[in-house]
Amino acid sequence: MVSISQLYIYPIKSLGGIAVNSALVTDRGLQNDRRFMLVDDNKVFLTQREHRTMALLKTIIEGNELLVYHKDSPGDKLRVPLVPEPSTMTTDVNVWDDWCQGQYIHEEADTWFSEKLNFSCRLVYMPESSKRRVDGRYALDNDITNFSDGYPVLMIGQSSLDDLNSRMEEALPVNRFRPNIVITGSQPFEEDTMEHFSVNKINFYGVKLCARCVIPTTNQETGVTGKEPLKTLAQYRRIDNKVLFGQNVLCHGTGKISVDDEVKIVKTKAALIM
Repeated sequence: MVSISQLYIYPIKSLGGIAVNSALVTDRGLQNDRRFMLVDDNKVFLTQREHRTMALLKTIIEGNELLVYHKDSPGDKLRVPLVPEPSTMTTDVNVWDDWCQGQYIHEEADTWFSEKLNFSCRLVYMPESSKRRVDGRYALDNDITNFSDGYPVLMIGQSSLDDLNSRMEEALPVNRFRPNIVITGSQPFEEDTMEHFSVNKINFYGVKLCARCVIPTTNQETGVTGKEPLKTLAQYRRIDNKVLFGQNVLCHGTGKISVDDEVKIVKTKAALIM
C-alpha cells in the first residue's frame, strides 16, 4: 500500500520547514505553506539559491503566531501573526516570471530579518485577495499557488530517496529537497508516473517533474554547500540538461491529510526517465 510517511510545510519561502502529522489541503496547497516570503529592495523574491544562510532561519507555529529564529541564537525569536489582519500596505512582488500582490508585515520584522541575514530585505504575506496562477501549460482549472516556485505541492517517494542514497558515499536527509508530501510503499520514482491520485477523497494531479536547482546541495542544518546530490542525480536523472527529482502536484478539493493516510492511485502516465 502506498501511503504518506511525512508531511512538511514551509511558512516562509526558503526558510526552515516544519514537519507536521496532518495538514489542511486548500486551493493553494497545504495550509500555511509558503504564505510568507522575503523580498529585496526591488521587491524580488529571495531564496537559498543566492543566500544559503536563509537555511539557518527556522520556523515554529504556536497558536495564531509564526515564530522565527536563527539556529545559532534560538532565544531571539521574531513573532508575527500567522494570518495578518488585512492591510492597505500591499505591493506587487516578484516570483520568477510572476508579479503578484504581497502585504507588508511591519518594520520590526524587516529590521530583524535584515540584521540576521546581513542584507536588506522585507517580509511579505500573500493576502487572500492575491490569486497567483499556476503556469497555464500545466494548470487544469485555473489553479493557484502561494509563493512556491510554481506549484502548490511537491511530492517525493521515500524509495526514490533511498535509491539516490544507495548511489552516494553519504546519505542525505529528505529536507534537502524541501517536499510537502513524502510517500512510502511505492517503487523508486513511481511518483513520476502518478498522474492522478487521491488521499481522503481529495484529488491530486502530478503535472510536472521537478527540475532541481542548487538548493539541494545546501545542508539545511549548517548552510554549507557541496556538489551532492546534483552530481549523482545528473548521472541518471537528467533530461534536456535538467536534473529531475520529485513531482509537482496540483490539488483539487479541500480537507485534511495525515501521515499514514493511504494514497490511492487513480491514473498513471508513462515515465519520462527509464
